[in-house]
Amino acid sequence: QVQLVESGGGLVQAGGSLRLSCAASGRTFSSYAMGWFRQAPGKEREFVAGQSWSGIRTHADSVKGRFTISRDNAKTTVYLQMNSLKPEDTALYYCAADLNYSGRDPGRYDYWGQGTQVTVSS
Repeated sequence: QVQLVESGGGLVQAGGSLRLSCAASGRTFSSYAMGWFRQAPGKEREFVAGQSWSGIRTHADSVKGRFTISRDNAKTTVYLQMNSLKPEDTALYYCAADLNYSGRDPGRYDYWGQGTQVTVSS
């Protein structure tokens, strides 16, 4: 079992930055692949970034060059650094964990946090 708690969301102006954190419980965090997803009102949950247990990173095209996923296994925490934020980045951001999968399909992740809201004003 893995429990995930996101933090770091908030209101920011376009062009600003935020860093989201996702703290995970459990002593086997380093074995898990981690992902970040987001969901805006009326839209489907979409992949933002993923990182495998070995450190391989993947970012959605819409955030490539602006967002970066990273992890600190000693702190059992995964981060999402978000720069050059745009109003279209406004959404509820979730982190997710799975033993084997760090890709784009949310249905393949076993564990989810409750989400943290990011609002970008124009």
